[in-house]
Amino acid sequence: MTPQQGRLRRWWLAVIQRRLNPLTLDLARAGRGPFSLIRHVGRKSGRTFETPVILADAEDGLVAELTYGPGVNWYRNIVAGGGQVLHRRHWYRIVGVEPYPADRGRRAFGPAPRIVLTILRRHEFRLLRVEQADPPSG
Repeated sequence: MTPQQGRLRRWWLAVIQRRLNPLTLDLARAGRGPFSLIRHVGRKSGRTFETPVILADAEDGLVAELTYGPGVNWYRNIVAGGGQVLHRRHWYRIVGVEPYPADRGRRAFGPAPRIVLTILRRHEFRLLRVEQADPPSG
């Protein structure tokens, strides 16, 4: 990645974090739209964060497409310390994370999203193994 690409990526992630995330968090909490919420604890800060994501149901858990790769904080945090997911108005505890085949990952999202994910050449999918959980306090 060139320095210019790195600056552009950081700018884009900042726009998403400050503008789009608050809106999608509200939609996820209300159970509207395609959004789910991942609650995770920072590896270094110990702070609790909430990140909106789009997840698909799978037989073994929930499928996440890592749009920005495995280096994003929410993903690194759940790998390091677990977390919770609010998906379709139900809370789940993340009990495991593992790679998921790209073809199965794209299929999990349904026909129209699968076409988009294929065109965009998305290949980083993870299976979040979950179990039912009580809503977190706070």
